[in-house]
Amino acid sequence: MQSFNMTSHISGKFNEELESLKNAVLAMGGEVELYLNRTLTALKTNDRRAAEKVVLGDATVNNMELRIDEECMRIIARRHPAASDLRLVLTVVKINVDVERIGDEVERIARMVANGQIPVSERIKADMFDIGHLILEMFQNTLNAFARMDDTAAEAVHAQDQRVDEQYKQLLIEVIQEMQKKDEIDPAWLEVLWSLRSMERIGDRCKNICEYVIYFVRGVNLRHK
Repeated sequence: MQSFNMTSHISGKFNEELESLKNAVLAMGGEVELYLNRTLTALKTNDRRAAEKVVLGDATVNNMELRIDEECMRIIARRHPAASDLRLVLTVVKINVDVERIGDEVERIARMVANGQIPVSERIKADMFDIGHLILEMFQNTLNAFARMDDTAAEAVHAQDQRVDEQYKQLLIEVIQEMQKKDEIDPAWLEVLWSLRSMERIGDRCKNICEYVIYFVRGVNLRHK
């Protein structure tokens, strides 16, 4: 395992600023993780009110993302980081964006529940819950890999995305089969399809973050592979 220790190449106030920056992204990730967990629980229990709270909470995540982005720009302007220091700040910038977008996808899923457009099929609902827990676990592992700058852990999470894609494709088939049972398309099923797409995108975002961690530690670009 190759993990990266920031104190090995920078020190003092600058190191504190970078640690604070990374911790801010992890704090935002913790909020998104909490919202995803609550959304899955709301899906399972048909709790529209809990889902509405998640929808409203998305503004908090958006504000956190903006503050982190501003701090990244401030550090670049003030410190003029070079080499690996600059690469670290730019890595945080990219990860910050992906974590916020994961929050957007969680908000979309929560909106489906809040609007009462939960699948009428208990089997499909259970399958959505299962893939939801898979992406929750994937996101948790992604945050842990980023926290430690652990490229080996990031690589393991990166491989998990294939499982998400496989379950997503299978569930798409099931939903389309349910939709074909009636002459008219129920709008609720369209929301289910969008929510499934959001789940798949969360997996993609986690994969992106892990690629950033691997690139930072190893200098190896795994994108498009």
